[in-house]
Amino acid sequence: MGFLYSQFFRTPPYPKGNFSGKTVIVTGSNVGLGKEAARHYARLGASKLILAVRSVDKGQAAKEDIVSTTGHKNTQVWKLDMGDYSSVQSFAKRAEAELDRIDIFLANAGVVRAEYHEVNGHEEGIAVNVIATTLLMANMMPKMRETATRFNTRPTFTITGSAAYEHTTFPQRSAPDGQILTALSDRETCEKYSSQGYPVSKLVQLLIVRAIADHHPASEFPVTINIVNPGLCWSELAREATGWGFWFFRLIVARSTEVGSRTLVHAGASGIETHGKYLSDCMIEEPSALVTDAAGKEGQDRIATEVVKAIEAIQPGVSKNFQTA
Repeated sequence: MGFLYSQFFRTPPYPKGNFSGKTVIVTGSNVGLGKEAARHYARLGASKLILAVRSVDKGQAAKEDIVSTTGHKNTQVWKLDMGDYSSVQSFAKRAEAELDRIDIFLANAGVVRAEYHEVNGHEEGIAVNVIATTLLMANMMPKMRETATRFNTRPTFTITGSAAYEHTTFPQRSAPDGQILTALSDRETCEKYSSQGYPVSKLVQLLIVRAIADHHPASEFPVTINIVNPGLCWSELAREATGWGFWFFRLIVARSTEVGSRTLVHAGASGIETHGKYLSDCMIEEPSALVTDAAGKEGQDRIATEVVKAIEAIQPGVSKNFQTA
C-alpha cells in the first residue's frame, strides 16, 4: 500500500532555488532521470553543469536539448564509463585539475540486467552500481572536501538508489566472512535469484552510505552523502531488462522521469541532516528492517569492509579520502 500511495498521491514538489555559483555534476545524464535532474539545475542557474556520460555523442545531444529549453550558458559533457574503473579514475583526475569546486554530485549512472553479465570480475550490477560508484565517490571526496573548506559550504554527494532494495532477501549475506562480494557475483547464485540482482545492488548501495556515515558522522565530515529513491519511473531503457509484463505495469503506475528527477534535485540540494540517510518523496525515510535490524547492521559492516577492500585493490590508498585530518 505504501508504494502505490507514494506513486499516486505523493507528487514531489517542483524544484525551486538558486544554484548560481555552484558546480553540479550529474552522471548518467544523457537520458532519463539524470538528464531531467540536470535540466532542473540548469534552469535554476547552476554556474557550471557537467553531464558525465559514457557516450559523448549522446551527451552532446542531451546538452543541446537542455540548453535549448533553459538557455544555460555553461553545460559541459565529460566522458565517464562506470564499467571501466580506469575511466572513473581519469574522470576524477580531470575534475581535480579543471574544477575550482564541486558543490553537488549526483551519482545517477547505473545498470539493470535481466541476464548475467560479468564486468571486471564481478556481476555487472555489483561492478557498476556498487564498486565503481564507491570508487567514484572516494575519488571525488578530496575536491569536495576542498570545496567545503575553501568556500565555507557543505557539498553533497547523492546516489540514486531505489525502493527495489526491499525486494531482496539478501541471501548472500550468509556467505563466510570476506566472501559476500564473491557470492554476489557467483553466476549460479545470480541466476537462481535473478529477480533479486538489481534490488540487491541497491541494497548494498544503501548499506555503504549508512556505513560511511556511521564511521564519518556529519559533525566530523564536511560532505553530506545520501541516497535517494526516485520512485518507480517510466523509462524505455528498462523495457528489455524487466520484461513486457512489468513494462505495462510501469506504464500504468510509473512517474515520468521529470517528476522522479525532482527527488534527485532535492537530495542533491539537501543539507547536513540527510548525511547517511535514505530519502524518498523528498523526505527522510527510515529503511526497512532488512537494513536496520541487528542482522542488517552486521551485514552492513561486513559488506562495507569488502567493498573498501575491493576499491583498495583497484586504487591503493583511495579509501583514505574519507578520513578526516
